Amino acid sequence: MSKPSLLAVLKSPRIWLLVAVGFASGLPLWLTGVTLSAWMKDEGVNLKTIGVFALVSMPYTFKVLWAPLMDRYTLPFLGRRRGWMLVTQVLLMGAIAAMGLLNPREAPVAMAAMAVLVTFLSASQDIVADAWRTDILTVEERGLGNSTYITGYRLGMLTAGALALTLSDVVGWSQTYFIMGLLMGVGVVATLLATEPQGTKPPRNLADAVVKPFAEYFTRKGAVPVLLFLVLYKLGDAIAAGMVTPFYKELGFSNTEIGALSKGLGMVSTIAGGLLAGVLMVKLGTRRSLFIFGAAQALTNLMFMGLALVGKNDLMLAATITVDNLCGGLAVTAFAAYLMSLCHKSFSATQYALLSALGTVANRLISASSGYLAEWLGWPTFFAGTVLLAGPALILLAFLPKDAATPSDEEPEPAAPPQSSSVAVAR
Repeated sequence: MSKPSLLAVLKSPRIWLLVAVGFASGLPLWLTGVTLSAWMKDEGVNLKTIGVFALVSMPYTFKVLWAPLMDRYTLPFLGRRRGWMLVTQVLLMGAIAAMGLLNPREAPVAMAAMAVLVTFLSASQDIVADAWRTDILTVEERGLGNSTYITGYRLGMLTAGALALTLSDVVGWSQTYFIMGLLMGVGVVATLLATEPQGTKPPRNLADAVVKPFAEYFTRKGAVPVLLFLVLYKLGDAIAAGMVTPFYKELGFSNTEIGALSKGLGMVSTIAGGLLAGVLMVKLGTRRSLFIFGAAQALTNLMFMGLALVGKNDLMLAATITVDNLCGGLAVTAFAAYLMSLCHKSFSATQYALLSALGTVANRLISASSGYLAEWLGWPTFFAGTVLLAGPALILLAFLPKDAATPSDEEPEPAAPPQSSSVAVAR
């Protein structure tokens, strides 16, 4: 993007509203994931139960099932996109606060049910937020718009991680979740200030909204192998991620240490990795970036193995977290850019929901077994094994044709002078 275009985009109010929208989308994620697992560990819940609780995040994987409904129907206020955004955000405020009324050890089933409700509402918010930014951003704004959105998203995760863990040591877990619920108000304000996309029409009927995005994708050459790659790409990282917080706790690190290093330093490293990926991908391209960054992401799990062998050591923990999250930021940026290249412009919202859901299926299903694997193998062998699980995806990528599952847009963009590649980022 040329310098004049960048300055013009920076003046757009919606670019900065995307920070707040991203914050509201990122906030609920860790409240039903790593932060909840820390709470459960504090209450004495065993590793097997903590691992099974990974299943509460399944709505993120299956959100594509109701994405066409939100694409088709318009609520009687604020428009098709902002109306759904406001409803999901207000309901999330209440559901997150309600988690603070429960105890995961005394009422695990009730906590699981409330966590599923939060993830369902959060996934629904993600659907419409993705659709809103897809509709509202011009071609020139997409690079910086995605960057500001993901920055807000990471800040939301940072709040639900570092801040929540630190608050839990001061005011307790119940009050922490009440505060997190109130912070969802940031998204409500952003939704009320935002503008509704113009010139976009909903599908003519529900059948069109449901069938066409799926049918079009599966007419492409190489559609199925690409889907397999999306599932396998983060396999090892997904299994490792499900156990890192209990791993830190078992080594003897406090919630404050985990918050400052794992969630604080880690989030900064992830954001830095995403920005670095945007620069490197200009020369490397998407395919080479996927391979190099994916391999780097897998190899960093060896540092967790080293930490398990060394034991509690703040410097080793800081180094492990920095390298792991930096490489994770590289990989997720390349992965997001690849997802975007697979979306047909006529129905990119539903297709993005479909492809991103399949891309994280390993995170939701296989990570449920992570607690059993950790107890059976022990920490060093567990983390070493997650490195090997990256192999199948990288081998498959090497054999996929460059144009595999690439859409043929019915309405190509008009010819224009070449511009530099924009930075593609996503959760």
